[in-house]
Amino acid sequence: MNAERRLTVLSREWCHLCHDLLDALKPLQGEFGFEVEVLDVDAFPELEAEWGEKVPVVLAGDLELCHYFLDEAAVRAHFQRIG
Repeated sequence: MNAERRLTVLSREWCHLCHDLLDALKPLQGEFGFEVEVLDVDAFPELEAEWGEKVPVVLAGDLELCHYFLDEAAVRAHFQRIG
């Protein structure tokens, strides 16, 4: 699958907001057919330094679509824009 059809979620293993966001993404993933790559910021010092306590964060490439809570409208708009 190409990079356009992938979202990256910056997460933490112990973060309940992260787990909630990932669960909320599943219906959209089924609808739009994209992959989700989950990166634990605690395993990557450079990500932890950049994003700190802002997780969870949903990224489409370098573009931040939302953080803390899923912005379903932003995710929908992204996939509708790229087709």
